[in-house]
Amino acid sequence: MSQNGKNAKYEQQRWSLSDLLEAPEGAPLESELEKLEELVSAFEGLRDKLSPEISPEDFRAAILQLEEITRTAYQLGHYSSLWFTEDTLNQKALSFAGKIDQLLAEIKNRTLFFSLWWKGLDAEVAERLMADSGPYHYWLDEMRHFKPYTLSEPEEKVINIKDVNGAGGLQNIYEMITNRYVFPLVVDGEEKQLTRGELMVYPRHHDPDLRARAYQSLYKVFGPDGPILGQMYIHLMRNWYTENVTLRGFTSPIAARNLNNDIPDEVVQTLLDVSRRNAPLFQRFFRLKARWINMPSGKLRRYDVYAPVDKSDKEFPYGDGVSMVLESFKDFDPRVAELAEKVFSESHIDSEVRKGKRSGAFCSSVSPGWTPYVMANYQSKADDVATLAHELGHAIHAMLAAHHTQFTFHSSLPLAETASTFGELLLVDRLLSREDDPAVRRDMLFSQIDDSYATVMRQVYFALFELEAHELIQQDKSVDELAEAYLANLAEQFGDSVEVSEEFKWEWVAIPHIYQAPFYVYAYAFGQLLVLSLYQQYKSEGEAFKPRYLKILSAGGSDSPGNILKDAGIEIASADFWQGGFDVVERQMEELEILEIPEPA
Repeated sequence: MSQNGKNAKYEQQRWSLSDLLEAPEGAPLESELEKLEELVSAFEGLRDKLSPEISPEDFRAAILQLEEITRTAYQLGHYSSLWFTEDTLNQKALSFAGKIDQLLAEIKNRTLFFSLWWKGLDAEVAERLMADSGPYHYWLDEMRHFKPYTLSEPEEKVINIKDVNGAGGLQNIYEMITNRYVFPLVVDGEEKQLTRGELMVYPRHHDPDLRARAYQSLYKVFGPDGPILGQMYIHLMRNWYTENVTLRGFTSPIAARNLNNDIPDEVVQTLLDVSRRNAPLFQRFFRLKARWINMPSGKLRRYDVYAPVDKSDKEFPYGDGVSMVLESFKDFDPRVAELAEKVFSESHIDSEVRKGKRSGAFCSSVSPGWTPYVMANYQSKADDVATLAHELGHAIHAMLAAHHTQFTFHSSLPLAETASTFGELLLVDRLLSREDDPAVRRDMLFSQIDDSYATVMRQVYFALFELEAHELIQQDKSVDELAEAYLANLAEQFGDSVEVSEEFKWEWVAIPHIYQAPFYVYAYAFGQLLVLSLYQQYKSEGEAFKPRYLKILSAGGSDSPGNILKDAGIEIASADFWQGGFDVVERQMEELEILEIPEPA
């Protein structure tokens, strides 16, 4: 489908994976597998040479060998993941993904001895070797933080294989089941059979009946499978709890994610607590929106949370949407726009809507030197333009950090949303500055708070549900009891500002993140609140702000989030810092509250 608009330079496309791997019909070249085997065999020869007396030079050489193995493994792993993503119904892609997952687990086991040896060294020896480790220092130091939670080599090997054939397989089955769903919806008298991505355009439609029917269609499909999908979740979370709490000794299920993010438990708890205290702010927003869209009951239904306040069906053809995003980036810094342009010029974006293609959007950053891959499902709505800005922000973040090592290139999850969310705000500013229609401008202001709700409060309450779900699962509660707990979670989140219908008890089984990466979701809230603070600095400081911001992005994962942000004057342990993000939302609210609400037609 072509939706070029005035800018025919950009057309919706399926990405090309040939830059990543020349693989006819999905079969990797034998040379890649042979290369990987040679690298791993050579590295295994170092096992007997590792000792506390190893020289810094030999230690550095070992790291470089492991880095080359990791880079090659990432190449194969990302290729298989992206191929499966573009068509989750493709049996060859699924088979190949399974083969590569198994291979990479075996390689992880064969190279495991290095990290176990490193974590087992005395502190004095480790400090001696890290002193000359250069750009690998943070990676080495962070690895040793896992020492108290590391098992024996045979146990770690069993877990690696078990994760591929157990949890990993179950996660793939979840993706296959949910991505084959088709959702019926009558639009303008015509019954359509929609993908999830196509369906979820309609919750933002101006027609309240259509919004309701879209959500009802979603859960008429997910609901009957809710007990099965719920059981999959229960088994995945039992696996997470058993591995991380029972075997490794983490104090809680979320503590494992926090250490991976290099964020202290107390910082995450502060973020969750401050967010929970601010739930009434968004309840106030929902009551305001209910008045703007003339809800008869005086409150929104859950169907109406993302309803527009203007009835405009304005569309943004793909070429125009891409150009708007790139121009907003260029206004900020031309180099940022040039980096984003590479994603298009190298055909590293898949923006088509297709049956079987994974829903949603993401950016996949493979390794330094490879332009990231972006997946989107573009349907010409304002939200799709914002999604492009978001995912291209991720790509820019990765490219700015491409001077780091393979091990320190990827930013931690809490900082991973910085450039993406900042990119969305740049886009909104540009759209507002060029939009003459006051109704559209007003709708965009409402949409900004909609997005803050979706990125902060909604994600925080997902995390709170995950915490409760782990407790309930350990108490052998049923899927139905988890569903009731989720409804109670929604009741606290919305208070008396939103009516929640019964079918939303199955919303949690439709959230892929909680299946694929437990407690990933709080990173969205972290990133949004951080960016709201940073963007206010940008608005007040202008050019002086840019070097500080680009330095945060260029740091990648070369230091802890706390240290990277401390250099920018941000203290993440402070409740006042997190409250500052909500204060920005409240000021936006106050701007909306002074506008005159139109009389009902």
